[in-house]
Amino acid sequence: MTRLAATERTELVHLMKRVGPNAPTLCGRWTTRDLAAHLVARERRPLSSVGILVPGLADLAERSRGRYLRMDYDRLLGLLEAPPSWSPSGVPAIDEALNASEFFVHHEDVRRARPDWSPRPLERSTEAALWSRLSMARMLIRKANMTVKLVCPGFGQRTHGRIPIAATVTGRPSEVLLFCFGRQDQADVEVTGAGADRLRQAELGV
Repeated sequence: MTRLAATERTELVHLMKRVGPNAPTLCGRWTTRDLAAHLVARERRPLSSVGILVPGLADLAERSRGRYLRMDYDRLLGLLEAPPSWSPSGVPAIDEALNASEFFVHHEDVRRARPDWSPRPLERSTEAALWSRLSMARMLIRKANMTVKLVCPGFGQRTHGRIPIAATVTGRPSEVLLFCFGRQDQADVEVTGAGADRLRQAELGV
């Protein structure tokens, strides 16, 4: 069985090597170097991840990321490619649970920041794995403050919130996941319903 987290990690590192340290990403002003430093800090200094979720601890995350930002880019990517055995990412089952969505989304953050990007044709097994990750969609869309129905033909549908449904997002699991992670402008989905425009502009994601 293919491990999505491991595959996406490897492909992301290879892409980062190819485009270099100063390539744009979909993560605001972050370059590929910024994104790589974030991912390495998240993995090797787990407490820095708390700063992402808790605004009062944001300085902790930035200090951790800053340490890796000053590192040689190739060395930084080497750390990203090979997670330490002592970290949760060193355990395949935990790595898959924690990092499958993370590395898929950030891989697309680099791919889709380039002018010549197009959606990847993904295996059905990959789409199925990403569909299972949409179980976390309630948390990702919570700030939209509306009921949202997610429809992925051939995989199923999920409704988060109380009726009536304000917006429906339809597409492949990979694209719906990207939408829910706040990449609304780049996700290849159809959004319908009275709240469609508001959902497209909402702050989504972690």
